[in-house]
Amino acid sequence: MMREPSMLVRETAAEHVEERQSDWAYSKPVVILDIIWNLAFVAAGVAVLVLSTEERANMPLRLWIVGYGLQCLLHMGCVCVEYRRRRRRRVGFGTVASGGGNDGSSISGSRGDSVMFSASIAKHLESANTMFSFIWWIIGFYWVSAGGQALAQDSPQLYWLCIIYLGFDVFFVVFCVALACVIGIAVCCCLPCIIAILYAVADQEGASKEDIDQLVKFKFRRASDNEKLAVGDQETPGGIMTECGTDSPIEHVLSQEDAECCICLSSYDDGVELRELPCGHHFHCTCVDKWLHINATCPLCKYNILKSSRQDREEV
Repeated sequence: MMREPSMLVRETAAEHVEERQSDWAYSKPVVILDIIWNLAFVAAGVAVLVLSTEERANMPLRLWIVGYGLQCLLHMGCVCVEYRRRRRRRVGFGTVASGGGNDGSSISGSRGDSVMFSASIAKHLESANTMFSFIWWIIGFYWVSAGGQALAQDSPQLYWLCIIYLGFDVFFVVFCVALACVIGIAVCCCLPCIIAILYAVADQEGASKEDIDQLVKFKFRRASDNEKLAVGDQETPGGIMTECGTDSPIEHVLSQEDAECCICLSSYDDGVELRELPCGHHFHCTCVDKWLHINATCPLCKYNILKSSRQDREEV
């Protein structure tokens, strides 16, 4: 079953946002903050365990705190391995990236395989750690709830540390769910806002301004009443795209369905400038130019416009 073009654009945007979100999650500042955050939890746990040697809890809270700390340590190890893998992939590896010899390529290839293998193990460990942390949270919540006021009186340091751990976990989950909901609603209802934010904060990873300016630009005009009558029984035209900046402009007649931008979901106004990609899809210049700056592929069919621009340069 054919899907609406606007839905295809939003699916592509959602995939891009997910990739960008993953890159941000493993950027250097976020990784450092994550490690500091977990180290603080581990340090707080160790300090409380040392200071609370005389407390006698009626629930095994010390065991739960130790398990929580081990989860934090395992999470930090997995994050460091994944960060290292992404960094190697981004900057290239050894002499392969610089066009080294066969010996360098074989050594780099073996090192790359070992990094990929360790990263695969780290991903499985991180998944297992996430599932275990959920179960461990439920166990901790049960022990704290079952202990009741007796825990608060007999072992206040252990009790309040467990409350802080449990509370921070709930806050983090609620924050992640709320953020995912906001991003999902924004992608569905206000995609130009997402593109504008990515355009403002992201590095230039898509097409350059020179590549974008090489794409054909059109000016749209609404079909007149006479042109609509001349069509007869055929599909009523929504307007005509006329190529800009040429003595013999090309014209494309658009139907009512095609006379709208699939990014902002707005109909083409009379006199607005459009950009046609090599694949034949067209959008508002203001919408698609920002998209191509962060992603050099067509929002509809994922055609890479850089391939076309390189071919044109080679022909010249």
